Amino acid sequence: MTTFAELWDAAWKVLAIGLILGAGLPALFALGVRGVALAAGNQNADDSVRKGNPAGAVLAFVAFTVVILAVVFGIATIIAQGHGMIIDFHHFPPFRHK
Repeated sequence: MTTFAELWDAAWKVLAIGLILGAGLPALFALGVRGVALAAGNQNADDSVRKGNPAGAVLAFVAFTVVILAVVFGIATIIAQGHGMIIDFHHFPPFRHK
């Protein structure tokens, strides 16, 4: 039964990371695009002008910053492992030599 518990634990971890990175980052990027649209003003069909919402710019900045940091960290992880480094989170930065 221990093997099944370990398998189940690993499967849930893979599912969670897959949802976060596979669906979460694109959804966060889409939220950033929506923030850009909110920050920009537009002209309605009746020639009235809607001003932009500054909260949309803040939302876009935060969303795009998180997405960019995740991408940079992923690339750094790939490069570090290619150079024979181990990745752990017991200190900063999370890379150390084997």
